[in-house]
Amino acid sequence: MITFSVAYNMFAIIPVRCNHGVKLINVHVLFLPDSILISTYVKAASVFDSRSMESQFAPSRRMDIYDPIQQIGMWGETFNVDSNLHASVSMIVEVDNKMLNKSETTSHEVLAPSNKYDQEATKPIEKIQRRLAQNREAARKSRLRKKAYVQQLENSRLKLIQMEQELAQMKQQGVYMGGGLVDGHLGFSAPANSGIAAFETEYGHWMDEQSKQICALRTALNAHISDADLQILVETGMNHYSELFRLKSTAAKADVFYVMSGMWKTSAEQFFSWIGGFRPSELLKVLLPQLDSLTEQQFFEVCNLKQSCQQAEDALSQGMEKLREIVSATVVDGQLGEGSYSSQVNTAMQKVEALVCFVNQADHIRQETLQQMSRILTTRQTARGLLALGEYFERLRALSTLWSSCPREPAQT
Repeated sequence: MITFSVAYNMFAIIPVRCNHGVKLINVHVLFLPDSILISTYVKAASVFDSRSMESQFAPSRRMDIYDPIQQIGMWGETFNVDSNLHASVSMIVEVDNKMLNKSETTSHEVLAPSNKYDQEATKPIEKIQRRLAQNREAARKSRLRKKAYVQQLENSRLKLIQMEQELAQMKQQGVYMGGGLVDGHLGFSAPANSGIAAFETEYGHWMDEQSKQICALRTALNAHISDADLQILVETGMNHYSELFRLKSTAAKADVFYVMSGMWKTSAEQFFSWIGGFRPSELLKVLLPQLDSLTEQQFFEVCNLKQSCQQAEDALSQGMEKLREIVSATVVDGQLGEGSYSSQVNTAMQKVEALVCFVNQADHIRQETLQQMSRILTTRQTARGLLALGEYFERLRALSTLWSSCPREPAQT
């Protein structure tokens, strides 16, 4: 047997007996180790008859050494197939070349899937890298958007601060949005007073809270909640009015004329104003029809409270009138037209300081009236009274807004 090994391909020439003699067959074994190849050869050779093989093949002179030349010679002498051997050898060579080409093709085919797998293995890596790049770009754009949004918020905050400062300056110069008083239009001017500007800001917050409390009272009364829960809303409303009186007392020390004139209020509220606020007796007239049926004792106590309020209002009004006369007399003291009046003005200033006490006393009467009404009425009646009081002032403000927006004919010259 002659064995070839080319590019991991094994070729074996095996003699096979047939009718015309013995033919040599080339067997191609691919990727087989030597042990399996020898086993294959033994199985193929076992098909021959042992006696025939002994008669046709002469024993080798040296059994321990494999002599391929001697074996070929023995086959040639025994079967006498020289011409056929040459043909077979050429055929074997031709077949071997074909098998060699096939093995190379097979080797390339085996290597081709490996390259294919390598390409497919590189695809997920490229995809991951592309995805990471996209994520980095998206994160960068997100940071830019966030930075722009923060910058926009900062610019808006600065603009808001600037607008608040401009509004405070306008108020200090005499432009009061609530009452509609404009410096130079009505002849009044307000000094640059930070206390008054702070009061108007706090009063705006007070009005916002007042609107919320009115809505809460209306909802609670319509829902028929318990008196215990309603009492909490009543106490909150009473404390809210006490806070307003405290703010007015502080503002009166800064500018008592501003507080007495009610310039922070709307025009309709100013029309019904009395010493910088509502008149308590008029308030009772508004509230009584809005309350539930009163008992005889409640009605009697409310009437007495109304009478007491009127007496206190009259006494305070008379004191205000007397103070007005004193201040006027002080200002006109001496001869007019002299050009020097500093002494008269300084003396009048001392008299004007008493106006702060009048403002505080008027607010005290208002606060006492609310507390006495809360004591006389039940919790639910007091809640209805606070709701009616809040809606009353809302209607006055709505009247002022409607009046200011109403078109008017131009004045005749």
